[in-house]
Amino acid sequence: MKDYHISKHSSFYSIGLNYKKADAVIRGKFSLDDASIDRLLAQAKEQGIDGLLATSTCNRTELHGFAQHPFQLIKLLCDHSNGTVEEFQEVAYVYKNKEAIGHLFRVGTGLDSQILGDFEIISQIKQSFNRSKKMGIANPFMERLCNSIIQASKRIKNETEISSGATSVAFASVQYILKSVNNIHEKNILLFGTGKIGRNTCENLIKHTKNPHITLINRTKEKAEKVGGKFNVLVKDYGDLQAEIRNADILVVATGALHPTVTKELLHHKKELLILDLSVPKNVHDNVSELPHVKLVHLDMLSQMTDETLERRQRYVPKAEAIIAEVKTDFIQWLETRKFAPIIKALKNKLTVMKEEELDYQSKKSTSFDAVQAAVVSDRFIQKITKQFANHLKDDTIDADSSLELIQKVFQLDLEQP
Repeated sequence: MKDYHISKHSSFYSIGLNYKKADAVIRGKFSLDDASIDRLLAQAKEQGIDGLLATSTCNRTELHGFAQHPFQLIKLLCDHSNGTVEEFQEVAYVYKNKEAIGHLFRVGTGLDSQILGDFEIISQIKQSFNRSKKMGIANPFMERLCNSIIQASKRIKNETEISSGATSVAFASVQYILKSVNNIHEKNILLFGTGKIGRNTCENLIKHTKNPHITLINRTKEKAEKVGGKFNVLVKDYGDLQAEIRNADILVVATGALHPTVTKELLHHKKELLILDLSVPKNVHDNVSELPHVKLVHLDMLSQMTDETLERRQRYVPKAEAIIAEVKTDFIQWLETRKFAPIIKALKNKLTVMKEEELDYQSKKSTSFDAVQAAVVSDRFIQKITKQFANHLKDDTIDADSSLELIQKVFQLDLEQP
């Protein structure tokens, strides 16, 4: 995959780090917020990169795009995050061309998620692509690839049960609470942060705990009130946070800030307090564990929970992989067509010119010459010849680049400039 005539750069890379080798602290250092992603994409565009996708979630941060060398993308990531190149090299991965395409398919379809079958990532990939397109750094390759991954994700969701018994970070947190806390319906639960994970957690808490004592707090009260109104739970002002924590038995933090929003100084507890931190970077400072009555559980511990739901999902992995292979094959074929199209088009044009010249010559040489019938036969020959060349170029066993060069040289083809 040297040049598909869709980018100025010769190779497509996926670089990044995820939960498999990078703990929450390291992932937090490389986490990118919306403003950082915008700056990263703008700088990439200035550098001449014409196709780039940036994704940053609680479980992974990745860049997918064209570059002359993967270090271009690694440096972009380090320039716009708090991580260093040395830290990246310790835990990171770099995939190139078809391996990079395959990796992004697995990520987008939930097979590489920390919780198998978690399809939240596909919406984040859609948002990432729309951001890149808006900033003018999404080429036809990126668009077709993202659409193919979306197609595979939909098929896996519809044709398998890999997402059955819907589980997620939010669901895992509630499962942990149910297993760890007795008389859960009598406990006071405080949810701090009402972003996507916070909303999902709130819904799962109501559904599975039947607890009437759930309180929401968010820095922006209007956002909390929208969630509170939807689920009919109590909403308090941000200024009441310390007092509400004092009353809580369980504190769920899903604030999504870049620095801790809950520290030891905020806690004045005399009773047992369970804190679940669902944020990356960590939004609960590790020093809260110094308090005798506080138990802190972070996202990574929750994500390691294996229950019957996840075990059941494993059965559907082979079928999901078969769907990915099918959709990916279609994408690669499209890619090959994009690569060969200029040569095949130029060859067809050259043969057509040769045909017209010969038909003109023969019509002048013989008064009985049937130009119409000759044109029909000639066109069929041209179609068969160009099809033979196209099939040859698609053969994985031949050097396509050398063949393209030879065809261009033999037929003296002038390729149209894009």
